[in-house]
Amino acid sequence: MPSTHHRSTAGGTARRIVIAVFPDVDLLDVTGPAEVFALANRETGGAAGYQVELAGPVPGVVATSAGVRLVVDLAFDEVDGVLDTLLVPGAVDLHPDGPVARIDHDVVAWIKTAAPLARRVASVCVGAHLLAAAGLLDGRTATTHWSTAAQLAADHPQVTVDPDPIFVRSGNVWTGAGISACMDLALALVADDLGEDTALAVARQLVMYLKRQGGQSQFSVPLSRPAAGRRDIDELRAFIADHPDADLSATALAERMRLSERHFARVFRQETGTTPAAYVEAARVEAARRLLEGTDQPLDRVAAACGLGSVETLHRALRKQIGTTPAAYRRRFRTTA
Repeated sequence: MPSTHHRSTAGGTARRIVIAVFPDVDLLDVTGPAEVFALANRETGGAAGYQVELAGPVPGVVATSAGVRLVVDLAFDEVDGVLDTLLVPGAVDLHPDGPVARIDHDVVAWIKTAAPLARRVASVCVGAHLLAAAGLLDGRTATTHWSTAAQLAADHPQVTVDPDPIFVRSGNVWTGAGISACMDLALALVADDLGEDTALAVARQLVMYLKRQGGQSQFSVPLSRPAAGRRDIDELRAFIADHPDADLSATALAERMRLSERHFARVFRQETGTTPAAYVEAARVEAARRLLEGTDQPLDRVAAACGLGSVETLHRALRKQIGTTPAAYRRRFRTTA
């Protein structure tokens, strides 16, 4: 596969992006951000000045986890001078209990030497584990792919791990969530450099879902919880998702389950890891998000349709769940004309 090396064509200030590449690295975590930066160059007529280089243990061909090969521009020990951004993807080993982030100590050692050369450092997906091993996440909040978040928290108790956001910024260190979230992280870096308009123009070229805020969840409410051990609880969860405007009080849900309210609350929490009230609120906020994204309905109708009742309650719930207002969310994510 050809190198993803790019140079500014308009004589603008170069922004040198060095992406770490090593055996079994996740392919999209390398090529996704590289494509975002290349399109930013195109959208600005080259003025963005992004110059992407791939650095690896040795120059030459590296096989990714997808089997597709990348060509490394520089060996790790050849990277010198000033970097704008050091971008670190990751790799996983598959175990019977699920994926485990791989810690390559040669990569970690290089990160320790390369990070001081960079204006900012960013990890993609399980690359956060490499940043943590290099000591760059100590005392910071960080995210990673949901499947290895528990590993990151256990291995690095000095890091505050938040497994939910798409990306997290902590000073000059950025961490991104899994797989396609690499595009959101790269777009956020472009927005930080060149403004929201350029980032949105790049997102349109990518035919992406505009540009998601870092605070958005990696998962919708149904996907964020594993299947329950009880079929009746899963059926109730489906009912909640399909009928957000129904009476979803604990009393009504307990009656639907034909359980006492106290027993229902205990069973629901045991099966889902949360209370009925918290689950219902999250499901209603998700329903509100879909209406804000896909319709031009006024806020009072959105609030009524998703079971939040009033515009005031809609505001309060969105601020609590995703840290923004309905109007701001609609401006950012609306898909209708």
